[in-house]
Amino acid sequence: MNTCEYDGAPFTEPRSHPWLTTVGHPEWQYYDLTAAPEHIRTALEDLRPWRRYASMEGMYRLLEQVNRADCSLESNDCEFTGPQPNDTAAFPKKLRCSGRVMVLFRQLERNIPSAGIERLKDGLHRALYSRDPGFLWGMIGTTIVPVRYLALAASAGGTLGTQLMISFWAWGDTEGETMDNLGRLVANLTFALEALEALEA
Repeated sequence: MNTCEYDGAPFTEPRSHPWLTTVGHPEWQYYDLTAAPEHIRTALEDLRPWRRYASMEGMYRLLEQVNRADCSLESNDCEFTGPQPNDTAAFPKKLRCSGRVMVLFRQLERNIPSAGIERLKDGLHRALYSRDPGFLWGMIGTTIVPVRYLALAASAGGTLGTQLMISFWAWGDTEGETMDNLGRLVANLTFALEALEALEA
């Protein structure tokens, strides 16, 4: 499984947990998926248009796994862009889809300082290193991003910490092939997060 450390567009300001607003989409809101997991299948706007594909069921299961009651992790954000014309020459397919999921420790103090998130990032790469080596049409990238944890008291170690942004891309020559490759990628990511959660519990 292809992985990389992704140097995407920089976050000039720390994100917040919970996040408050989305630029350009004031109707979007934060849901605590650990407290209300039913929102995973109803409130994630980016996934709804693609529900006809099995890969979306995989995305829902991944988010349900990370946000289940006995997991030491949780997600803070999820984004998906369906198949678009591919502009990545290294992957010679006609279409590309992409997305991300933000992951953090549910015990918020573990996200400050960043050593725990660094360990989570390294563990994800190790778990994926030998996973599905014949799969060429997907990529998972990691970025550690700053986060202000609003529920933590500023006097008890501060509120500024980090979380792990897991970005992903899948390629194909048709919409169906692209979404099938996404499903394979999501299965690999689910496996890796399960392995990480067992280590971090």
